Amino acid sequence: MTDVEHPEVFHGLPVLTLPGPGRPGTLPLPSAEAVAWRLESAWRGDLTFAALWQHFLATVDTSRVRALLIGPWWQEEYEPFGPVVELLAAHADRFPSLRALFLADVVSEECELSWLEMADITPVVEAFGQLRELTVRGCGQPAAGQAVLGLRPVRHAELTSLRFESGGLPSSVVRAVGASELPALEHLELWLGVTEYGGDATVGDLAPLLSGAAFPNLRHLGLQNSEIQDEIAAAVASAPVVAQLRSLSLAMGTLGDLGAESLLAGQPLTHLTALDLHHHYISDPLVDRLRKILGPDRVDGEPHEVEYWDPDEDDERYVAVSE
Repeated sequence: MTDVEHPEVFHGLPVLTLPGPGRPGTLPLPSAEAVAWRLESAWRGDLTFAALWQHFLATVDTSRVRALLIGPWWQEEYEPFGPVVELLAAHADRFPSLRALFLADVVSEECELSWLEMADITPVVEAFGQLRELTVRGCGQPAAGQAVLGLRPVRHAELTSLRFESGGLPSSVVRAVGASELPALEHLELWLGVTEYGGDATVGDLAPLLSGAAFPNLRHLGLQNSEIQDEIAAAVASAPVVAQLRSLSLAMGTLGDLGAESLLAGQPLTHLTALDLHHHYISDPLVDRLRKILGPDRVDGEPHEVEYWDPDEDDERYVAVSE
């Protein structure tokens, strides 16, 4: 299993890719509320996403759709996500039952994460006030002149789970999340990425999240896939938010001994049911100490997969997902 993949189940529902118009597929189609619907127009000849969207509206009772995933939306050339945002926001009233939305369910075989040209997704968040779960994948590369992911501070009363999967999450998005009013939020996951792909967030940008004041119902926090993972671990070690969490992820990044020592010297973590550190660069003795304190079943300590990496000889570290 990789960290970027197509989910087989989303929001507790099996994922079904909608057959395009005039194409063989699952017939008859299941009840609208029985599956999570996935739309993809790439690799389908002259089928544009706009045409696929109209086919979806005409074929499925969207008033009963509970979960929706947007897969590859381009045809031959990669295109920005903006027109998809416009279609979603314009037809939000057709989806009164929608509770889960996955924007850009795309894997590397279709397009590398960092090359997904995204857009400001604020109109979607504002249009779907009943959403409980939102996952966003991709970022875009500003240095390459691509359209990049954007978000403005929002107020959303229902959202319980928010997840950004990125090889370079813009600091503006991180700050917008921290400035948003999300009183029901329980699960927050940010893949911060690397500066080469636009991931310019600093520990200072994370301050509102770490304070514990932003989201009083937060129970899982993931600050992961970062090239400043040691700095993040040091900040988390004394962050007030940790006391309210049930699980914490600092996985997928460049976490090493310095960050592990900060966690060990910081506030107690024994209340956590899970500490995810997978893909790390921590020496075995420190991993053992963490497991001894929390219990071996509560620490996911799978190291970086390249076995030849030696912390005494090679100081170069890589995040799990960048390009």
